[in-house]
Amino acid sequence: MKYTANENRYELMKYRRCGRSGLKLPEISLGLWHNFGGVDCYETGRETVLAAFDAGVCHFDLANNYGPPPGSAEITFGRILKENLLPYRDEIIISTKAGYGMWQGPYGEWGSRKYLFASLEASLKRMSIDYTDIFYSHRPDPDTPIEETMGALADIVRQGKALYTGISNYNPQQTAKAISALRGFGVPCLIHQASYSMLNRWIEDGLLDVLEKEGTGCICFSPLAQGLLTGRYLDGAIPEGSRASKGVFLKSSAITPQLLKNLNALNTIAKQGGRTLSSLAISWILRDSRNTSVLIGASSSAQLKENLCALSQPPLSDEELGKIEEILKTN
Repeated sequence: MKYTANENRYELMKYRRCGRSGLKLPEISLGLWHNFGGVDCYETGRETVLAAFDAGVCHFDLANNYGPPPGSAEITFGRILKENLLPYRDEIIISTKAGYGMWQGPYGEWGSRKYLFASLEASLKRMSIDYTDIFYSHRPDPDTPIEETMGALADIVRQGKALYTGISNYNPQQTAKAISALRGFGVPCLIHQASYSMLNRWIEDGLLDVLEKEGTGCICFSPLAQGLLTGRYLDGAIPEGSRASKGVFLKSSAITPQLLKNLNALNTIAKQGGRTLSSLAISWILRDSRNTSVLIGASSSAQLKENLCALSQPPLSDEELGKIEEILKTN
């Protein structure tokens, strides 16, 4: 069946300028880290992506290693793009990354020029596109000079294989050096992708200050703390199939009595404001104008729509923010 996008999609979404660039991103973006791999149901992924676009989510975030297996999320998205979204390509921001292991040998990961160029070429082929809108260095390389990594990103932009470039998982000091190096090559650092949530506030310790000073945007991943802020664990049980039950990205041992107490207290604030815990968590991140976008994952269109509800709710009040801060001080 031919897909026609919702004509009112841009009235449903709010957009923020990314740092001091000319690019605006939706306040909520869709990440394809999980649920869009070769082991997942294609039709569910397709339905979720199209529901996102119909809601004004025009930014889709990938990486070379997303799946599983690695690379398969890009293949899935490329198929959705070809079959449904190609007429809207100029309205869509596609980002991908390179930095983690993709193939054997010394050139299959990290930040060398050889790896970054080879990885991007492979990503473009998997998605069947000529360029990506944003290309990231997915993590800092302790053994490669930052000038080499940033020089490769700058050349990729100059060659038109990416329109913008960014970094991910760099600490404040590494970020400042990366931005300076890119500026020396005549290419600005558009954006930094960092983990951030009410339970993981490391970017407040210097990184946001660096980004604000340099005019670089910030997009926050894992805003729901690997599911802890979705309400799934409020009763202390570990649901079958949840991330805590699998023990890969979230260990069941992390769900302590104090954490459960805090989660339930946050949930009370959410309910008093007519929100879900997940929408509270998203609104809390968006309280800071330095955060350009919140990068959510979704296993279904229904889960996506639940998270999008955060945008239809009023900003958190000073009273609510004060109560949240008091809860988050305890651990």
